[in-house]
Amino acid sequence: MKNDVHIKASLDMGTTKVAAMIGEVRDGRVRVIGFGTTPSEGLKQGVVVDIEKAASSLEKAVKDAEQMAGISVKSYAVGVAGEHIKSMNSRGVVAIPNLESEISRSDVERALKAARNFSIPYDREIIHTFPQEYIIDSQHGIRQPIGMYGARLEARVHVVTASRPALDNIAKTLMCVGIEPTALVLEPFASSCSVLTDEEKELGIMLIDIGGGTTDVMVFSENGPIASGVIGLGGANITSDVAYGLRTSLKCAEDIKIQHGCALSSMVPIEEKIEVPGLGDRGKRQVGRQLLSAIIEPRVAEMFSLLNTQITKNTLKNKLGAGVVLTGGSSKLEGCKELAEQVFDLPVRIGIPHAVEGLVEVVSHPMYATGVGLLHYSAEYEKQGTERSFAGRGWRQSVSILRKAIASFI
Repeated sequence: MKNDVHIKASLDMGTTKVAAMIGEVRDGRVRVIGFGTTPSEGLKQGVVVDIEKAASSLEKAVKDAEQMAGISVKSYAVGVAGEHIKSMNSRGVVAIPNLESEISRSDVERALKAARNFSIPYDREIIHTFPQEYIIDSQHGIRQPIGMYGARLEARVHVVTASRPALDNIAKTLMCVGIEPTALVLEPFASSCSVLTDEEKELGIMLIDIGGGTTDVMVFSENGPIASGVIGLGGANITSDVAYGLRTSLKCAEDIKIQHGCALSSMVPIEEKIEVPGLGDRGKRQVGRQLLSAIIEPRVAEMFSLLNTQITKNTLKNKLGAGVVLTGGSSKLEGCKELAEQVFDLPVRIGIPHAVEGLVEVVSHPMYATGVGLLHYSAEYEKQGTERSFAGRGWRQSVSILRKAIASFI
């Protein structure tokens, strides 16, 4: 029925935090009713490095979200990230056997299957196949070929693969907490569902999600992903630089970065001072805030420069008509937007989750873009009737069985 309410839940398993969200979906609108977050343990740069500690972090975040929502949820959409993520563009061509028949959904699925029919190492799995365009008898730019006529259908797609062992470790961690994954979603794509507009995706946009351990990137053009990638630098690297440069603890460095950090030293008045706690029994001391900025700026500039080099080399920069969107916790660092504009020479904005109701004040922050985006992803795919679930596949019995389920999810 039109007014039916469906419960959706999401898990963002990051290097510095684990965030669980529970939402009500009615008529395609998402209302967050439960939220839980906890410092992340057992995860590093998007991958599980200690299953027991990671499961403990997940369990606490999920428990807090369920207590707030007043309901128990066992099925969650789960974000996937890390340097093990790889991507490539591919194409598949099929013949339409009957010229008098319309192109059907099965024809499209055959074309997508052909596009995925390439050799990949045994230790990798395809987690997404994003259609970029369809071509019917040399006619380019077709978005929806079903119902059209033609003799030859070509699908051009963006394929994302992940490390099979990394997915298995996620699976085992989820099993320890009793969670069934309804979807495994590339995190920058999930974030795009909550911070990008259709107009930006159509015109061309680069989304940069600056997390704790990694920075995830996805480029959109003509409303579809055309490139994606991950670099192993994030907010935790900035914190480490601050701790080393100011000779203070990582905890104090994180607090100083959040409260006083600036990614562009020219924005900081030269007379400003900050207080820095010493290590061990050393007392506090005052240093210039410009010194802090001089430590942060090179690291952030390095991240942006790496990305700028890649999009320039791959001729993607001229496709970014809408510029760049920064999201993730570290994107709120003062001066980050201004530094990005200097490096990319493109318009830049900060991406904050939108089109969400309920706990808006809690989740309207770039650090929760992935969690909110996973809820939007689930709502959109349910609306289209295309969301697939792992339920009933016997995944609890063994990790190898879940591996097959993961391979079949697209």
